[in-house]
Amino acid sequence: MPEKPVLEKIIRISSKAELPRAADELLAFIGQKKVILFEGEMAAGKTTFIKAICERLGVKESVSSPTFALVNEYATTHGELVYHFDFYRIDSEAEALDMGALEYFSSGNLCLVEWPSKVAGILPDEVVEVTLETGETDEARIISISANGGHDGEDHRV
Repeated sequence: MPEKPVLEKIIRISSKAELPRAADELLAFIGQKKVILFEGEMAAGKTTFIKAICERLGVKESVSSPTFALVNEYATTHGELVYHFDFYRIDSEAEALDMGALEYFSSGNLCLVEWPSKVAGILPDEVVEVTLETGETDEARIISISANGGHDGEDHRV
């Protein structure tokens, strides 16, 4: 069976004011995919971007990094759940399994995962990878997005 293509998109922003547009572009790109992985150096803006995504989805509660809780749950205005993971402090994939990570990933709800490399062995096959890099100014960011395992949003080849 032929391997499904990897589709990619790059979003460049010059300031935090452009995050809502970037969030909209990401949400259009992911289509029906539910597990979104966020990579980037410390302070690259992963949590800040996730806050913008949650705002665009209609999350009204405060969005913060679940560094110590490992996962935060948010509800959108449409009654959908969004799970926000931060695996930075996790010591092993077994710890993620113990907290029910597989059940979250297969729940059908959107899962936004910071530091996914810490749990690479338990991630589903079909994910969207988002890498944030700093740009030329303090607030500028280069957001690289790739979808593997097929793609069901708009076609955004770069």
